[in-house]
Amino acid sequence: MDLMFIGGGLLTVIFLIVIVFIILSFILSFVPVGLWISAISAGVKVGIFSLVGMRLRRVKPKRVIEPMIKGDKAGIKLSVNQLESHFLAGGNVDRVVDALIAAQRADINLTFERCAAIDLAGRDVLEAVQMSVNPKVIETPFIAGVAMDGIEVKAKARITVRANIERLVGGAGEDTIVARVGEGIVSTIGSSNKHSDVLENPDRISQTVLSKGLDSGTAFEILSIDIADVDIGKNIGADLQTEQAVADKNIAQAKAEERRAMAVAQEQEMKARVEEMRAKVVEAESKVPLAFAQALESGNIGVSEYYDLKNIEADTNMRDSINKMTDPTRSKDEE
Repeated sequence: MDLMFIGGGLLTVIFLIVIVFIILSFILSFVPVGLWISAISAGVKVGIFSLVGMRLRRVKPKRVIEPMIKGDKAGIKLSVNQLESHFLAGGNVDRVVDALIAAQRADINLTFERCAAIDLAGRDVLEAVQMSVNPKVIETPFIAGVAMDGIEVKAKARITVRANIERLVGGAGEDTIVARVGEGIVSTIGSSNKHSDVLENPDRISQTVLSKGLDSGTAFEILSIDIADVDIGKNIGADLQTEQAVADKNIAQAKAEERRAMAVAQEQEMKARVEEMRAKVVEAESKVPLAFAQALESGNIGVSEYYDLKNIEADTNMRDSINKMTDPTRSKDEE
């Protein structure tokens, strides 16, 4: 009995130990005790119940506490509520804190609210701060313009820009800068009397473009515009004149073809009319013998008059034959 009692007591103790272990494992997995100890050791005051509340609000405590520790070590005082609210809004807390540290080191006046707004706007706030310290160079593709003498000139520019922190929210991006610079290059080349003027003074393009204030309304500040390369393209004026000449020739040929077709149609119409008249003449000639017969029968013409008419007709045919024999030119013309 004693052995059974001792064995039963041992099993109960083992069971209780397992239950306690499971409960402790659940508590430790839900309550980030290790993170809380790290925060306390780093001098960041955060309550254990605040970490539990983050769990309940579906906020990962590590995403909030570790950036807070990093900011505190850099001398930036941030509250748990600020970082947690930014995390819940969908922001990148770690990147915002890194941007604040970089701005502080570069002596740039950047508040947490402005930094969080830039991050929520979809821009890389850390890259923006780095670009404020180290300007970025944007290289445009070859941009073609046509001078007044009709020669195409191609220019490639390098734009040095610096991020404007105040205009990052709502400001236009790099594509707008490139488009505006391209428009300025085309306008400057187009206002040149000769393409050689552009080749001789390429800095005239950069000076003209830079004076137009192209960074207005953008998230950047243009520091300089440098022409990297200038090249000669096609003779656009000559090409246009050639194309115009070809077009004029095609139009003239089309009009000539139209006139020829009209002439052919008129000729065909005249031939049709002549054939119609010939048919009417043949039809009329076929009725002559019948008319003579009716005239003879009715007494409107005598037999002697009929033979006189035949003699005249035979005499006329004989004269025509003689004339054709003596005058070959006439016969050819009549044919």
